[in-house]
This record gives sequence, structure tokens and C-alpha cells, in this order.
Amino acid sequence: MSADQVQPAGRRSAWRGVVGFGLVSLAADMVYEGGRSIYGPLLATLGASAAITGLVTGAGEAMALVLRVVSGPLADRTGRYWALTLLGYGLTAICVPLLAITPLIGAAGLLLAILLILAERAGKAVRSPAKSALLAEAATRVGSGRGFGVHKALDQIGAFAGPLLVAALLAATGTLTPALAALVIPGAIAMGLLLWLRSRTPQPVRDDQPHGSWWQDTIGSNLGRRFWLFALAAASATAGLVTFGMIGFHLSSTGLLPLAAIPLAYAGGQLVAALAALVTGLGYDRVGDRVLYALPLLVLLVPVFAFTRSVWAVLLGIACWGAANGVQDSTIKAVVADLTPRGRRATAYGVFAAVQGAAAVLGGGLAGLLYERSIPALIAVVAGLQVITVVLLLITGRSSPTRPPTVTDTSPKRPGG
Repeated sequence: MSADQVQPAGRRSAWRGVVGFGLVSLAADMVYEGGRSIYGPLLATLGASAAITGLVTGAGEAMALVLRVVSGPLADRTGRYWALTLLGYGLTAICVPLLAITPLIGAAGLLLAILLILAERAGKAVRSPAKSALLAEAATRVGSGRGFGVHKALDQIGAFAGPLLVAALLAATGTLTPALAALVIPGAIAMGLLLWLRSRTPQPVRDDQPHGSWWQDTIGSNLGRRFWLFALAAASATAGLVTFGMIGFHLSSTGLLPLAAIPLAYAGGQLVAALAALVTGLGYDRVGDRVLYALPLLVLLVPVFAFTRSVWAVLLGIACWGAANGVQDSTIKAVVADLTPRGRRATAYGVFAAVQGAAAVLGGGLAGLLYERSIPALIAVVAGLQVITVVLLLITGRSSPTRPPTVTDTSPKRPGG
């Protein structure tokens, strides 16, 4: 077979992997995002305070990130990318629908809800580095930015549809239990799609260089200065990004929106995230990581608008929140793929996520405390963090002169700056 014949076939196979993982994420995100859209109201109904809500949602996101520092090196060392991916998705498919019973069991409901939310986030930590390495194997063959962008756009369709399903069931029944229980259906679909995809997606290439100790892998000692600068920049952005759990708590406690409308607002944010992922992904393939300078501004605008008493301002804040998440979950992952060797990507994703997770737990807890005391102080803290983000992005871009990645170059690349 000629080279001209092989390349189109390889690109078709790569796109099958990108789209396949996108469809898995579509179904799985119906589960997680459907539940996440009412975590704030659910916890409030079960008796949680604003501080507890902020701590739980922040700690959940931190677990989803920090624990990857173990699962990432584990995937690269063992090559068990698929086993870890299946285990992680399985936890999501089980834990979120089980939240349906928490309003029915009295005083124990709050504790069980917290445990299930954290367990689901642990599942995210287990699967994400391995899944991202599998996805990067395909995405880098079609252009990292567009590959991760298309995947994220499909992912966001599920993130949009899940809250819509929850909102419809809330409107029809007036209770949380049926809405959460129905999420077992897309969970089963996600697992079926994943098993189908397993035999049709290539494994990542194992690193032919010897690994260091577990500790060296865990701290990312061989990932390079530019990787670490970029990780710190992303962490400062993550620390300032208010969770939707806090926004949902604000909407519920102030009565700005009825309970059934909160998932609709969340779904709108996910739709914005899909558009942001596509736009910045395509921009990254053309001009490099300069597109990321929009992220700090988006993060800052979230509390400026979301914690007001105007419905329209809050919705604008949710749109900014969605756009920031779209950039974080697509283009930032594309940059990480281009900064690291193929056989170390799961480790890199794990270390990178752990840095973000440490920032998320601090940011989530601080946001919950400041929300109850002074929203202007909360905005000031977020603004300071985003100044740090901009400075670190500037240093990262200047630390090594590089070109933007291209579609035809499938070797490990470094983003332009």
C-alpha cells in the first residue's frame, strides 16, 4: 500500500477514535453533568450550608484531579489504559444514579450524598489520564487542537442533554429522586459504547526509556520546565474558577430561578463550553497557545456576574463559566499532549491534573467562605489569581521559541507562544 493510501486510512482510524471517545463522553456526561447540575440544590435540600457545599464540590473536583497523580503513572507503567478507563467510567455510571435515594433516607442522606459525589469524582481520577492518553494517540494525528476540540464538543452535547433531562423530570415530578434515577440509562449506554470502542482503538506507544521511581513519576521530575510553568498557569486559573455548585447554591438560596430551571441554566453553560472548545481548538492549531489568554478574563467575569441579584447577569456569568470550562477541558489538554512524549502522556496528564486539583480544593473552599462574608473580596481574590495566570502564560510562551502545531506533523510537538 502506498504512503498516499496509508495516510488517509490512518486519518480515518484516528477520527474514529476521536469521535468514538466523544460519543462515550457524550453518554457519560449526561450522567455526571445531569447530576452535577443539581448538586447545589440537592445538598441544600439535605441540609448543607454554603461552606459545606463549596467544600464538597471543590474537594470533589480536587479528588478528580489530584488522584490522577497515581493513576497516570500507573497507566504508563502497566499499559492498562483500557482497564483503568473502564473502571473509572463504571464508577460514574453507578454512583450518580444512586444519589436518587439520598432524599429518602433521612439524616444519613447528606453523608451518603457526599460520599457518592466524592466516589464519582474518584472514578474520574482513575479513568482520565488513561483515557486522555488513548485520545491523544488519535488526536495528534489530526491536529491536537481540533481533535480535542471535536471530542469536547461531543462531550458537551451530553453535558447539555443531561441537565435538560433532569430539568424535564424535575418539572414533571417536582422531586429530585426520579431525575437522578433516570441517569442510569445513559450510564449503561456509555459502558456499552466503551466496550465496542475498545477493540477498534490502538493502544498508546509504550515509552522505550526506563521509568524512574514511583516518586519521580509522581512529581513529574522529567517533564520539563515549560510543562511545569504551564501547569502552574492552569492551576491559578482553576483556583479562581467558581464551581457551578456554588452558582447553583446562589440561584437556589436567593430564589432567582425555580429549582427546575437551574439545570437549564447549567445546560446553557455547557453549550457555550462546546462552542468555546471548538473555537479555541481550531485557533490553537493555527496560532498556538496564544489563544489561552482569553481564559483569565473569562474566569474573572464569572463571580462578577454570577453572584448578583439579576437573573440576566447570573446567566451571563454562567456563560463565562461554560466558556472557561470549554477552554480548560479541550485546548489546555491539547497543549499538554504537545508538551510531552507519547509514552509519558498519562503520567503528564496525572501530574498536571494533580496541580490543578490542589488549586481546586483551595479555591472551592475559599469561594464558599468568602461568598458568605464578602462577594467583593471574593472577586478581588479571583482577580489576583488571574493576574498570576497571565504572568505565567507570558513566561511559558517566552521560555522556548516554538511554532504552532500542524495537522500533518504527528511527532510530539510543542505549542507556539
